[in-house]
Amino acid sequence: MRNFFTFLLLFACSCLCYSQNITLKGVITDPDNLPLESATVYLTSAKDSTVINYTITNSNGSWEMKTWKQDNPVFLKVSFIGFADHKQKIENITEGMDFGTIKLEDRSTELDAVVVEGEVPPIRIKSDTLEFNASSFKVRPDSNVQTLLKQLPGVDIDEDGKITVNGKEVNQILVNGKPFFDKDGKIALQNLPAEIINKIQVSDTKTKKEELTGQKASGNNASINFTIDEDKNKGIFGKAMAGYGTDDRYESSAIFNYFKGERKISILASSNNINSSGFSMNEIFDSMGGGRNNSIWSSSDGSFSINGVRFGGGSGITTSNMLGINYSDELVKDVDQNISYFYTSADSENNNRTEQTNFLPATEDPNNPGTTIDPSYRTISESKSDNLQFAHNFNTQFEIKLDSTTQIYLQPKFVRANNKSTNYSSRYSTKLSDNTLLNDSEGHTMTENNNSNFTNEFIFTKAFAKKGRSIDFSFENGNQKDDGYNLNQTVTNEYSYDNGIQSTTTDNRDQVRYNRQADDKYTIAVEYREPVTDSLQAKINFNYDLQKSLADRDGFDLDPATGEYTIYNDSLSNYLSSKIKTFRPTAGFNINKDKLWVNFEAGIQAAKFGAHSSYVGQNYEVNRDYVLPYLESGISYRMQKGKSLWAWYSYNVNYPQPTQVLPVADISNPLNTYTGNPDLDPQKYHNVNISYRNYDFSTRSGYNVYVWGNYNDTDITSFRTINASAKTNTTYRNISGTYRATIGANWNKQIKKDANTYRVSVGMNANYSASKGFLNEQLYDSKTLGISPRFNFTYEYGEILTINPSYNFNYNQTNYTNYVISEASNVVHKFNLQTTSYWPKNVVFGNDFGYTYNSQLADGFKKDFFLWNMSLGYNFWNDQLLFKVKVYDLLNQNIGTSRTIDATSITDQQNTVLKRYVMFSLTYTLKKFGGKQPGGGNSIRMW
Repeated sequence: MRNFFTFLLLFACSCLCYSQNITLKGVITDPDNLPLESATVYLTSAKDSTVINYTITNSNGSWEMKTWKQDNPVFLKVSFIGFADHKQKIENITEGMDFGTIKLEDRSTELDAVVVEGEVPPIRIKSDTLEFNASSFKVRPDSNVQTLLKQLPGVDIDEDGKITVNGKEVNQILVNGKPFFDKDGKIALQNLPAEIINKIQVSDTKTKKEELTGQKASGNNASINFTIDEDKNKGIFGKAMAGYGTDDRYESSAIFNYFKGERKISILASSNNINSSGFSMNEIFDSMGGGRNNSIWSSSDGSFSINGVRFGGGSGITTSNMLGINYSDELVKDVDQNISYFYTSADSENNNRTEQTNFLPATEDPNNPGTTIDPSYRTISESKSDNLQFAHNFNTQFEIKLDSTTQIYLQPKFVRANNKSTNYSSRYSTKLSDNTLLNDSEGHTMTENNNSNFTNEFIFTKAFAKKGRSIDFSFENGNQKDDGYNLNQTVTNEYSYDNGIQSTTTDNRDQVRYNRQADDKYTIAVEYREPVTDSLQAKINFNYDLQKSLADRDGFDLDPATGEYTIYNDSLSNYLSSKIKTFRPTAGFNINKDKLWVNFEAGIQAAKFGAHSSYVGQNYEVNRDYVLPYLESGISYRMQKGKSLWAWYSYNVNYPQPTQVLPVADISNPLNTYTGNPDLDPQKYHNVNISYRNYDFSTRSGYNVYVWGNYNDTDITSFRTINASAKTNTTYRNISGTYRATIGANWNKQIKKDANTYRVSVGMNANYSASKGFLNEQLYDSKTLGISPRFNFTYEYGEILTINPSYNFNYNQTNYTNYVISEASNVVHKFNLQTTSYWPKNVVFGNDFGYTYNSQLADGFKKDFFLWNMSLGYNFWNDQLLFKVKVYDLLNQNIGTSRTIDATSITDQQNTVLKRYVMFSLTYTLKKFGGKQPGGGNSIRMW
């Protein structure tokens, strides 16, 4: 293994050293000899117009392009919006060439023989939008949009599916400017065929209010919009797949799309018992990631989210079903609507084994003064659980353009869900380091909740005659209600010792607690903007926020005489409510120039906080008034295309929850009691974000560096006391001086020569944090350092072969004060190799091989494992049918172990994961598109 990995590193390094050896350069100007920044310069083959290489001019109009020797004729082409395209034939390229100054003509000028119109360059920069021409990036005819996205320079997709463009994370994916099921875009990436895409547009993600009012984006995320080719925007396409395998494993999924202009109808369905989200139609590794993600390969839990609602996943093996429909249209002129409905169900079964070492402050041995004893204790638990959930999710979105200056946006969402979680034969024990038993517990618990959630966003914007003068009004609400119960049938023993003699206190519970929880939030905001100069805009904002929370709990013990839970339990019952009213007037300004954007907003937030509770016949009230500062500011500076600096600062406040401030004891857990602290203050903290990006299109390489920090003036932390039987009583205190900081860097490069493509991505994240709290009235202080370098390399030979090795290293160390131990650390190595072969014709062969090593797992937990997935597919019947056989976990070694280190404990656990199975499946593909014929009319063609 070591020699193999060394070979891969040497191979990657040799690719990094491999570069084009011929340089072409020149200058692009307008008819007045003024330099043109961001003009596209590219080489194409004279034989078939294939794009060989391309670059972008800098602020001086200069360009430089690296290429290889070209023995056959090529064209040098130049494109810039507003000017006629330039085309120049070159018989061959054997050495470096300086083309001097190339002057583009106005489109209105009579064109001569060397200037052409109508050809789309591979890349264009339009204002703040980076636009790629999809036809310039070759992929297999059956590829999905995600495969196309991977071909673009500066785009990186990691093993968790996170997409970055030039180092900026993508948090919104649209199709023709609208969500395709969801803004997350996972369904579009996996299911839309690449062949229907015309352009890929990358821009900064805007909030809906920024989009409606035409403001620049204040955030630091990217948005990708796929535009569909006009000839392909009329037709139907989709896929249907069904598979069955060993151990009764099965999977099935289908997606159907109907597009006709503005009207788009999509239906999605899936059912499987292999931890899959169900909508991935990748012909190689479609459903294998779900099982891998449920091990320690990544932080993902195999679940997925749509419009912020998370479905499936979790620990164990999940059987899931899903049905969704999305409808998008413009039924009335200037009224766009998007409607979607999802039904999901998931049943997850899991066996869990956990060992946790809990630290306590070091104490002096009373029998040996000057000698320190270790009071830390170890908990061991085993449980078998079943989690069953289903949800109905209904989303709508309307954009109404009343006139050229007035718009309305409305987005109501509704979710109705049920969750039932059962722990069977749960066993729990706590021991000292010398195996002295402190407590144990055994029993059965069950929880069921019915949840309804309604959210809505309403935005009204109005622009006035004076340019830059505008006003907007927004209203948001969120209303959530939970009704459910908790059944607790457990026996808990606490052990104490006197001169070696053990005594036992038993807590035998057979009780049920009914819970009713309601959370409501309403926000009203008005903002007025007034232009001061062409680039300076003043603004004032008034924001009113109302938050209400209610928790009503009634507990009952079992009546042995009737077998019913009818004996009211006062200590298990309580009522808590809170109300927070916040008024925030602010004033600020925006500076909006070509390369510079500045935002500043400051004011006060006056809050009235009130909480009430009833417990064991007594009422409690906590009322506070706060007047606190509010501040946020940001700056974005673009030195030149591809190079930018972004920074953001904010001062924020989080108010405590009712359970944290009301002196009501929660004794539902016999070994953990929680009580609020009426003297608790809000959490007050500072946030800082800084990022720098530099991407060079002439070398297809770039890097980014980012820093994030959070410092708490006032934090809310736990104040825990633990008795001799390891029973915990927790309340809350304020503390200052806690913080977190993260710094990271990424570098990527793409090299392409003929059919060979090389992509290299190197990155590293480092984080450092300080945590504080109280254990047995002593202050503990822990500092954690984490370092995570990673390496990813991809080699592609045309459409025939892909080889993708990657390596991730994670190191975490926590340093402690006031504990017997001074530090704890853990190292995880993750190596993965994916290969995909499309040879011979119609045959698809893929391998996904990985090795994971976890250095510090406790005895009894396996530290390393291999995971090898294999897939073999055959396309036939004009490539409309794909027969596939795949083997998951070929070596039958997959495990679900992990280690977590925090400020007071080290936790090792193992969960159920998918083991080896073989799956046979058949996929049917349908594609029918209507296109305009040269003589007019329409045709339907099928692949």
